[in-house]
Amino acid sequence: MRDSRIDQLARNLVQYSIDVQPGENILIEMIGEEIELVKALVEEVSNRGGRPFVELSHRAVTRSLLKHASKEQIELWAELDLAKMQKMHGYIGIRASDNVNELKDVPEQQMKWYESIHLKKVHMEQRVNHTKWVILRYPNASMAQLAGMSTEAFEDFYFNVCNLDYAKMEVAMEALYQRMSNADQVRITAPGTELSFSIKGIGAKKCSGHRNIPDGEVYSAPIRDSVEGTIHYNTPTVYGGTTFQNVKLTFEKGKIVHAEAGDQTEKLNQILDTDEGSRYIGEFAIGFNPYILHPMNDILFDEKIAGSLHFTPGQCYKTCDNGNNSAIHWDLVLIQRADYGGGEIYFDGELIRKDGQFVTPDLQALNPEQLKA
Repeated sequence: MRDSRIDQLARNLVQYSIDVQPGENILIEMIGEEIELVKALVEEVSNRGGRPFVELSHRAVTRSLLKHASKEQIELWAELDLAKMQKMHGYIGIRASDNVNELKDVPEQQMKWYESIHLKKVHMEQRVNHTKWVILRYPNASMAQLAGMSTEAFEDFYFNVCNLDYAKMEVAMEALYQRMSNADQVRITAPGTELSFSIKGIGAKKCSGHRNIPDGEVYSAPIRDSVEGTIHYNTPTVYGGTTFQNVKLTFEKGKIVHAEAGDQTEKLNQILDTDEGSRYIGEFAIGFNPYILHPMNDILFDEKIAGSLHFTPGQCYKTCDNGNNSAIHWDLVLIQRADYGGGEIYFDGELIRKDGQFVTPDLQALNPEQLKA
């Protein structure tokens, strides 16, 4: 018998996250071997009158393809997948890889082709901008290991996070959305971090379970050339199969002019040299999911950590368009809670969050004790 929490998650994804309507084509993509949620989603989409389509893949197979791929092959791969995505009204993407480093030894040239041709055209340009979409991970032993938990304990944590009352969270985040929509100058401080930039006129977007599960952030983007100073991220991050620690970026007139990450500094700079836009920022977001407190090397979770923010080199979202275009979009996370060294966020000179806790009365509903209540 299927776990009832899987059925609840499928209902949330289909009914709340992308709100499937009769006659809509919905692509369900599973990267991994977990099929129970896929089956539940097929049933739920069908029950709503939608037309489910399924694509199953595995990171180890993708690795083999990429290691031997030519540019022409990746161009055709992108052309075929783009044609399919253009027929879709909605997309549910599930990631359940058993090794986050599976793509680590793919040659740099093939990874650049894959990111700049396939991922950019199919996902960043078509799926993100022209479908209703939601992305999530699925709990497995690999994720539990990254989180430092037993598989059973991680499953309990996962379903608490993913089946959170996101409708309640959406109401609570309205005040932060309004503040970010109307703010000009932003200042961020933390150990090793002194950063300033403007978000005037860019707008903001609430993320309450309609695009990512888990969710819990409000994002904007800096005016492209306004970023000045240094940020020292204190959360590990995986990109292209490589884990990076202690990433430190320094900006002048919006551009990353210095980047370091310990023994991965050379690899970091290779990624930041992918194209002209990869040394500029495409997203600034504040995270506040009350159940996610510590990093687990999975960005869909880590970027929602309570008391965190992420500051993202690469492609901006069209909903908060600062004009930055890139083949990469790399969410790098800074946790500002006291147990991670503390830190502050200011909007137009007013302190809005200190050591991970919102301090102004209108924002306190986003603090963990309120969101859990």
